[in-house]
Amino acid sequence: MSVVALLALDGVPAHHLSTPGLVFGAASRSFHRGPPYELRVCSPTDVTTAPPGAFRITPDRGLDGLEDADTVILTGYRECPAAPSSAVLDAVRAAAARGARIGAIGAGAFVLAATGLLDGRRATTDWARAPELARRHPRIQLDTVDFVVADGPFLTSAGVLGGKDLCLRIVEEEHGVPVAVEADRQLFLMLPDPSETLRASDAEEGSDRRPVADSVAECPFESTTAWMEADLRRPLTLAEIAEHAGTSVRSLSRDFRARTGLTPLQYLLRARVRRAQWLLEHSDAPVAQIATRTGLGTPANLRHHFQRLNGTTPSAYRAAFRELVGIFAPVEREQRCDASPSAGQSRSPRS
Repeated sequence: MSVVALLALDGVPAHHLSTPGLVFGAASRSFHRGPPYELRVCSPTDVTTAPPGAFRITPDRGLDGLEDADTVILTGYRECPAAPSSAVLDAVRAAAARGARIGAIGAGAFVLAATGLLDGRRATTDWARAPELARRHPRIQLDTVDFVVADGPFLTSAGVLGGKDLCLRIVEEEHGVPVAVEADRQLFLMLPDPSETLRASDAEEGSDRRPVADSVAECPFESTTAWMEADLRRPLTLAEIAEHAGTSVRSLSRDFRARTGLTPLQYLLRARVRRAQWLLEHSDAPVAQIATRTGLGTPANLRHHFQRLNGTTPSAYRAAFRELVGIFAPVEREQRCDASPSAGQSRSPRS
């Protein structure tokens, strides 16, 4: 389990707390993905969020919550750019010294800059505060961009969606692009919790729910699942899958379910639906053709299983995905930090 400590200071924008919860929660729910996240809200004192609609929160942990965290995320705060307390700075330095990843959302870069850890490194922050950050910390190579900037173990972000992008970058680094994409899809297409759809489908099939394996990589049937997914159009029986795995049908069903939480045929069905999602996102192929290419056979069969597992129809999914791509993923946002403009070059921030 990966531990993420969210360091909240007084005046933290509320969405700096809620966005990591949404992203890491979605990543934890992603089926057949890496282990779940533990998200801690840490602060030396109770904090009040920034107005409007300010509210007071009691953190889960004090600064001790940073001591064993794999990742520490620094949020913005009301008194920025005033430096936080020495205790806060020491806690961040200690986390970095033992190898933790450190991220900063927006004005949280001022906290990271105050530790001296960004000296000589590239970073970004909210566009409006960038001149002040450059003035106070001239040794930082400031990039006024609206995507995540990574330099070593330090991640900084800016822009309206900076917090989301930073958290998704962390998910991507730990578990790969597919997991980050799936988390993003769940968030913005409002797909149902996969565990809920599994419980519902298992109830329909009259089978008992069992825990899902933490990772596909741990599954001894990895080569068999890769073979199953290599050509989803071909009809497969349990006997054929067992023969490929070099085991009996009975052993295959028992061991496969124990390791993955699914029967082999349930896994195959979900692989077909996942492939249908990809084709809906990346091609203009009609639903009938997608049904054939994924082995689901008919448009009616595709719609049935797609609706059951994703809570929406294939056509509605495609339309929603393309609309959201236009809003949230213009071409310039696809640039990675390692291909970002050199320091001093700037682009207009999103409004």
